[in-house]
Amino acid sequence: MPWYKKLHWQIIIGLILGLIFGVIAAMQGWQQFTANWVAPFGDIFMNLLMLIAIPLILASLIVGISSLGDLDELASIGGKTIGLYIVATVIALVLGLVLVNTFQPGAVVPEAMQTELQETYGGDVEEREAFAEEAAERGPLDPFVDMVPSNFFDSASDNANMLQIVFVAFLVGVALLLVKREKAEPLINFFESLNALIIKLVEIIMWTAPIGVFGLIADAIVSVVGDQPGQIMELLGALGYYSAVVVLGFAIMIFVVYPIFLRLFTDQPLYEFFRGIAPAQLVAFSTSSSGATLPVTMDCVEKNLGVSNEVSSFVVPLGATINMHGTAIYQAVTAVFIAQVLGMQLDLMAQATIVIIAVMASIGSAAVPAAGVVMLVVILEAIGVPSAGIALIMGVERPLDMLRTLNNVTGDAMVASVVGATEGKAAPIEMQDGTMPTDVQEEEVMEEAE
Repeated sequence: MPWYKKLHWQIIIGLILGLIFGVIAAMQGWQQFTANWVAPFGDIFMNLLMLIAIPLILASLIVGISSLGDLDELASIGGKTIGLYIVATVIALVLGLVLVNTFQPGAVVPEAMQTELQETYGGDVEEREAFAEEAAERGPLDPFVDMVPSNFFDSASDNANMLQIVFVAFLVGVALLLVKREKAEPLINFFESLNALIIKLVEIIMWTAPIGVFGLIADAIVSVVGDQPGQIMELLGALGYYSAVVVLGFAIMIFVVYPIFLRLFTDQPLYEFFRGIAPAQLVAFSTSSSGATLPVTMDCVEKNLGVSNEVSSFVVPLGATINMHGTAIYQAVTAVFIAQVLGMQLDLMAQATIVIIAVMASIGSAAVPAAGVVMLVVILEAIGVPSAGIALIMGVERPLDMLRTLNNVTGDAMVASVVGATEGKAAPIEMQDGTMPTDVQEEEVMEEAE
């Protein structure tokens, strides 16, 4: 198959063309045209991915858990998964704090620019603060109360309730594991069929990915620039240093920390790992939602990295709800950055508070765009930094959201590979002709269509 017919290359082309079109549209004043005729393709792609997210989590988790041998195996896989996610999140937070304290990005923002940014994005801040006030009034055990739904169908109607779906799926999976096999078999077969159906839907939906990514990126560029094309350079000039520190944290996490875990616990070649998850990374970058990317991540983990379905169907959906490595780096750097800009010094205790709250907040954070900003407001209030300070970073929030989602999804794949390898349920896949399994599947699909 020619390289330009491979899906991951088509997604890259769509992303680049969307970036170019977005810049041109902003300069030519095509905001309305983009909103009416380009952005909807991105919205359709996002809706298609979100459409199957909850059924996928439900079916894959139930099948994954019920297919395990016993509760001891579930405890082993679950313990490793949660332990790895928490350890990596703490590493990400500490890394973010080290970087922001070392480079001091808040010291380079001019006072005039601070005032301008606060005025420009003040409305966005008020909306985030309203959500944060509700979160701050909650009791310490409220997250666990929210985890248990009173009405499953109500939970399934909202993609923000991912953790409730995970809880229900976990409960049903464990129950099926305990029921006699002959009685559980019909229901297990149903969820296996549902899971297979959704995986096939993923393949169909991904045919629209290049156009969807084009629409999403073009709309993101136009939204950031607005009707003031010169503003993008002004914003980048004022916040470029801060953004560079955040991106450096993402890069260290992806290219240093994750490879260390992979080297220690797996035989997966690093090149094959990154090549295998590239489609999921591209979708994560364009959608800014690990929940929407979930079907693609699972597909890559199983077919490109060789992780068994019973491991991927447990680890990846759980990661979409509790793994926020990229978000953790962003929150650590941003909280201290805002304090630096406002001339406030955060002591060791305040920075330790950031770590504790961010780790707790990562469990149950919605796997949707900008969810990390809401939790950032809670963190700022907890350490005594005015939450209105988030106006300083709203101008670059969207691109950083895209990058931290890419980080989160990469972390999901890393944990799945480690758990699969340590459980003896993963085998690195290397194609002799240099292609990846997804490329072969694309060829087969095309042959069938012909």
